[in-house]
Amino acid sequence: MTQPRQQSPAHRRVASCACGAVAIELRREPILTVTCHCHSCQTAGARFAAEGAETLDRDGGTPYVVFRKDRVHCIKGAARLEDYRLSPDAPTRRMVAACCRTPMFLEFLKGHWLSIYRDRLPPEDRPPVEMRTMTADRREGVELPDDIPNLARHSGKFMWRLLAAWAAMGFRTPPMARVLGEEA
Repeated sequence: MTQPRQQSPAHRRVASCACGAVAIELRREPILTVTCHCHSCQTAGARFAAEGAETLDRDGGTPYVVFRKDRVHCIKGAARLEDYRLSPDAPTRRMVAACCRTPMFLEFLKGHWLSIYRDRLPPEDRPPVEMRTMTADRREGVELPDDIPNLARHSGKFMWRLLAAWAAMGFRTPPMARVLGEEA
Protein backbone atom coordinates (compact mmCIF):
# COMPACT_ATOMS: atom_id res chain seq x y z
CA MET A 1 0.00 0.00 0.00
CA THR A 2 1.41 3.37 -0.96
CA GLN A 3 1.42 6.29 1.42
CA PRO A 4 -0.40 9.49 0.38
CA ARG A 5 2.01 12.04 -1.01
CA GLN A 6 2.84 14.76 1.50
CA GLN A 7 2.75 18.35 0.35
CA SER A 8 6.28 19.76 0.45
CA PRO A 9 7.09 22.73 2.72
CA ALA A 10 7.70 24.79 -0.43
CA HIS A 11 3.96 24.58 -1.17
CA ARG A 12 2.61 25.08 2.35
CA ARG A 13 4.28 26.99 5.12
CA VAL A 14 2.96 28.09 8.50
CA ALA A 15 4.04 31.35 10.11
CA SER A 16 3.33 31.69 13.82
CA CYS A 17 3.71 34.16 16.63
CA ALA A 18 6.21 33.64 19.46
CA CYS A 19 3.69 31.98 21.81
CA GLY A 20 1.97 29.92 19.09
CA ALA A 21 -1.52 31.38 19.59
CA VAL A 22 -1.60 32.83 16.04
CA ALA A 23 -0.80 30.75 12.95
CA ILE A 24 -0.97 31.78 9.31
CA GLU A 25 -0.91 29.32 6.44
CA LEU A 26 1.05 30.36 3.36
CA ARG A 27 0.28 28.31 0.26
CA ARG A 28 2.42 27.77 -2.82
CA GLU A 29 5.54 29.73 -3.65
CA PRO A 30 6.09 33.33 -2.55
CA ILE A 31 6.20 36.20 -5.03
CA LEU A 32 9.65 37.08 -3.74
CA THR A 33 11.79 37.28 -0.63
CA VAL A 34 13.30 40.66 0.12
CA THR A 35 14.96 42.66 2.89
CA CYS A 36 13.64 46.23 3.04
CA HIS A 37 15.75 49.10 4.37
CA CYS A 38 13.15 51.89 4.01
CA HIS A 39 12.68 54.45 6.76
CA SER A 40 9.23 53.05 7.62
CA CYS A 41 10.56 49.52 8.19
CA GLN A 42 13.46 50.85 10.24
CA THR A 43 11.14 52.99 12.38
CA ALA A 44 8.72 50.12 12.96
CA GLY A 45 11.65 47.78 13.70
CA ALA A 46 13.02 50.17 16.34
CA ARG A 47 9.59 50.47 17.97
CA PHE A 48 9.10 46.70 17.97
CA ALA A 49 12.59 46.19 19.45
CA ALA A 50 11.70 48.59 22.28
CA GLU A 51 8.76 46.25 23.01
CA GLY A 52 10.99 43.16 22.88
CA ALA A 53 10.21 41.94 19.34
CA GLU A 54 13.00 41.88 16.77
CA THR A 55 12.20 42.42 13.09
CA LEU A 56 15.45 44.03 11.91
CA ASP A 57 18.47 42.06 10.76
CA ARG A 58 22.02 43.02 11.77
CA ASP A 59 22.20 45.50 8.86
CA GLY A 60 19.00 47.29 9.91
CA GLY A 61 16.80 45.78 7.19
CA THR A 62 13.53 43.90 7.59
CA PRO A 63 13.41 40.49 5.86
CA TYR A 64 10.03 39.64 4.33
CA VAL A 65 8.55 36.76 2.37
CA VAL A 66 5.98 38.30 0.01
CA PHE A 67 2.86 36.26 -0.79
CA ARG A 68 -0.25 36.84 -2.85
CA LYS A 69 -3.08 37.72 -0.49
CA ASP A 70 -5.23 34.90 -1.88
CA ARG A 71 -2.58 32.40 -0.73
CA VAL A 72 -2.54 33.55 2.90
CA HIS A 73 -5.06 32.37 5.47
CA CYS A 74 -5.07 32.73 9.23
CA ILE A 75 -5.71 29.21 10.57
CA LYS A 76 -5.49 30.04 14.27
CA GLY A 77 -5.95 33.14 16.43
CA ALA A 78 -7.20 35.67 13.86
CA ALA A 79 -9.05 37.58 16.60
CA ARG A 80 -5.68 38.18 18.29
CA LEU A 81 -4.28 40.14 15.34
CA GLU A 82 -4.35 43.90 15.69
CA ASP A 83 -3.31 46.82 13.51
CA TYR A 84 -0.08 48.63 14.22
CA ARG A 85 0.40 51.82 12.23
CA LEU A 86 3.21 54.32 12.37
CA SER A 87 0.67 57.11 11.87
CA PRO A 88 -3.12 57.21 11.45
CA ASP A 89 -2.86 57.98 7.71
CA ALA A 90 -0.03 55.54 6.91
CA PRO A 91 -0.51 53.61 3.63
CA THR A 92 0.70 50.47 5.41
CA ARG A 93 -0.28 48.60 8.49
CA ARG A 94 1.56 45.95 10.35
CA MET A 95 -0.41 43.18 11.96
CA VAL A 96 0.77 42.16 15.42
CA ALA A 97 -0.29 39.19 17.55
CA ALA A 98 -1.69 40.88 20.65
CA CYS A 99 -1.08 37.79 22.80
CA CYS A 100 2.73 38.10 22.71
CA ARG A 101 3.28 41.34 20.72
CA THR A 102 4.81 39.46 17.78
CA PRO A 103 4.80 41.35 14.46
CA MET A 104 3.32 38.96 11.86
CA PHE A 105 3.03 40.79 8.53
CA LEU A 106 2.80 44.10 6.74
CA GLU A 107 -0.03 45.04 4.42
CA PHE A 108 0.01 47.83 1.87
CA LEU A 109 -3.58 49.00 2.08
CA LYS A 110 -5.45 48.05 -1.08
CA GLY A 111 -2.50 45.87 -2.14
CA HIS A 112 -2.82 42.33 -3.49
CA TRP A 113 0.08 40.97 -1.43
CA LEU A 114 1.21 40.59 2.17
CA SER A 115 4.78 40.85 3.41
CA ILE A 116 5.22 38.15 6.06
CA TYR A 117 8.04 38.74 8.53
CA ARG A 118 10.52 36.06 7.46
CA ASP A 119 11.44 35.17 11.05
CA ARG A 120 7.84 34.09 11.68
CA LEU A 121 8.57 30.98 9.62
CA PRO A 122 10.48 28.02 11.04
CA PRO A 123 14.16 28.21 9.92
CA GLU A 124 13.80 25.21 7.60
CA ASP A 125 10.87 26.90 5.78
CA ARG A 126 12.51 30.30 5.20
CA PRO A 127 13.33 30.87 1.55
CA PRO A 128 16.62 32.69 0.96
CA VAL A 129 16.48 36.46 0.56
CA GLU A 130 16.69 37.37 -3.13
CA MET A 131 17.40 41.09 -2.93
CA ARG A 132 17.72 44.08 -0.61
CA THR A 133 15.57 47.09 -1.49
CA MET A 134 15.46 50.71 -0.45
CA THR A 135 19.13 50.52 0.50
CA ALA A 136 19.50 54.27 -0.10
CA ASP A 137 17.57 54.64 3.20
CA ARG A 138 19.80 52.29 5.22
CA ARG A 139 21.37 53.46 8.44
CA GLU A 140 24.47 55.57 8.13
CA GLY A 141 27.68 53.56 8.17
CA VAL A 142 26.08 50.24 7.16
CA GLU A 143 28.08 48.47 4.45
CA LEU A 144 26.06 45.73 2.79
CA PRO A 145 27.63 42.54 1.43
CA ASP A 146 27.39 41.96 -2.31
CA ASP A 147 25.98 38.43 -2.00
CA ILE A 148 22.60 39.49 -3.48
CA PRO A 149 21.46 42.63 -5.34
CA ASN A 150 21.45 45.77 -3.17
CA LEU A 151 18.92 48.08 -4.79
CA ALA A 152 18.66 51.76 -3.87
CA ARG A 153 14.90 51.68 -4.55
CA HIS A 154 12.38 49.11 -5.81
CA SER A 155 13.73 47.66 -9.03
CA GLY A 156 11.95 46.82 -12.25
CA LYS A 157 12.30 43.13 -11.34
CA PHE A 158 10.66 43.76 -7.96
CA MET A 159 7.76 45.69 -9.52
CA TRP A 160 7.41 43.17 -12.37
CA ARG A 161 7.05 40.27 -9.93
CA LEU A 162 4.30 42.12 -8.04
CA LEU A 163 2.51 43.02 -11.29
CA ALA A 164 2.80 39.47 -12.67
CA ALA A 165 1.32 38.08 -9.44
CA TRP A 166 -1.55 40.56 -9.65
CA ALA A 167 -2.21 39.63 -13.29
CA ALA A 168 -2.27 35.94 -12.29
CA MET A 169 -4.94 36.91 -9.74
CA GLY A 170 -7.08 38.49 -12.46
CA PHE A 171 -6.21 41.95 -11.10
CA ARG A 172 -8.27 41.21 -7.99
CA THR A 173 -7.35 42.40 -4.52
CA PRO A 174 -8.76 40.06 -1.87
CA PRO A 175 -9.97 41.84 1.26
CA MET A 176 -8.19 41.29 4.57
CA ALA A 177 -11.41 39.78 5.91
CA ARG A 178 -10.79 36.80 3.61
CA VAL A 179 -7.23 36.37 4.92
CA LEU A 180 -8.54 36.47 8.48
CA GLY A 181 -11.27 33.93 7.77
CA GLU A 182 -14.09 36.41 8.29
CA GLU A 183 -15.39 36.09 4.72
CA ALA A 184 -15.77 33.08 2.45
